[in-house]
Amino acid sequence: MPDALGSQIGRFLDHLTVERGLSPNTTVAYGRDLERYAAFLRGRKMADARKVRDLDVAAFVAARSSSTHGDGKPYRATSVVRALSSVRSFHRFLLREGDVDRDPTAAVIRPKLPRALPRPLPLGDIEAILAAPPEGTAAGLRDRAVLETLYGAGLRVSELVGLDVDDVDLEEGSVRVLGKGGKERDVPLGRFARDAVGAYLSRARPSLATARSRSAMFLNQRGGRLTRQGCGKILALHAQRAGIDKRVTPHSLRHSFATHLLEGGADVRVVQELLGHASVATTQVYTLVTKEHMREVYFTAHPRARATSAVRRRAT
Repeated sequence: MPDALGSQIGRFLDHLTVERGLSPNTTVAYGRDLERYAAFLRGRKMADARKVRDLDVAAFVAARSSSTHGDGKPYRATSVVRALSSVRSFHRFLLREGDVDRDPTAAVIRPKLPRALPRPLPLGDIEAILAAPPEGTAAGLRDRAVLETLYGAGLRVSELVGLDVDDVDLEEGSVRVLGKGGKERDVPLGRFARDAVGAYLSRARPSLATARSRSAMFLNQRGGRLTRQGCGKILALHAQRAGIDKRVTPHSLRHSFATHLLEGGADVRVVQELLGHASVATTQVYTLVTKEHMREVYFTAHPRARATSAVRRRAT
């Protein structure tokens, strides 16, 4: 027989699946975090979430922060923050359900995350990747359209694979995107992206399409809608063909899109709208990247910034 804690976690996971409609992968991730949380509580002789106190949750966070993986490496701050988020959601669920009258996670401080700057690709690497797909095959035409659209419009990979044919207006040179929170936005398509998409729609998609394709814009080899994983494999393949040995993801192209726009003089508010960010603060992280690039160029190129050692040699 499961204890009270096991039953409470089971109800919460059912709620995530049935009522909130979260994906199986997301629900499994919640379950994994809560399984560790339950093991921690049971180790403290506590098998009922209704008895959990603030100190218990804080102790769990401290234990996760100081623990290590099987290979001896410590858990990253992002993993600890995600675990605390799962625990918070669980206790707030119990509060809404009337099982408890207070949330023991409310006063627990979230660990600070280090600021991770995006890593854009140099323009030369981008151009090499975009030139890698062959033009003589349906797959090559599709791949070029996928890559040009990712970089040319700065789309999230989920936005790209969710596109339907009617979302693209080649005459106007724009694409209608359904972003986070169900918010729609129109993003311009530059000449290269528009040409690549036009070639794909006229010369490649008809040969890939089947009865199951329906209105999906980008198709896989079986005629189904291209998936996020499929898109990642396409990019990895052509990055390898372009001779780029570092890991490149669809989000790398989005980072590059934003950074290259700002380096070209675009206003941060315009970039915010193009990316579909709810807050300009999210977009401003890219301005930090361009400042780092500016400093790097300065110290590399300015004679009075890099000549310290030479000046010292002459002085001696």
